[in-house]
Amino acid sequence: MIQEDAVDAIVAVGSNFFYTVTLPCTLWFLDRGKKKTNRKDKVLFIDARHIFRQIDRAHRDFTEEQIEFLANIARLYRGVAAETCSGSTETLKKNFPEGHYVDVAGLCKVASIEEIEAQGWSLNPGRYVGVTERGADEFVFAERLEELSEELEVLNAEARELEDRIASNVAVMLEAST
Repeated sequence: MIQEDAVDAIVAVGSNFFYTVTLPCTLWFLDRGKKKTNRKDKVLFIDARHIFRQIDRAHRDFTEEQIEFLANIARLYRGVAAETCSGSTETLKKNFPEGHYVDVAGLCKVASIEEIEAQGWSLNPGRYVGVTERGADEFVFAERLEELSEELEVLNAEARELEDRIASNVAVMLEAST
């Protein structure tokens, strides 16, 4: 399908988006008509694994704004005007300040068929988009480590109390059953 130039875009979606399956998924968008456009021999990769709204501990979804933003990446890639009726204006300007498609590290990249072949035909968007640059941490490491160490001591003490309580309860249950 790649060599036939049928794949237009591939979007990686994180885990916990489906109620019956916790695995991540990848969406493929096919367009056989792209052979007659400037997108010929190219595939847009979008890594949306870090874009989601957490519903509860085990479930995620996309907000309307996030869906619009992801669709706008494809629109810009295709040379179509972005739509911002669902509120994606700020996110769009942050990532595409010039108002046209550019590769954004950690988010999206257009790869040629030659690049895909060089990657062993891998269609994992993360392989192409890379990772975003992390800003400087806004905390002092030693202070944060000390805070975490104190928290660990408290949690360990609570764990020991629970172990003792469980052992005591098991002993009472065993005595009662004999």
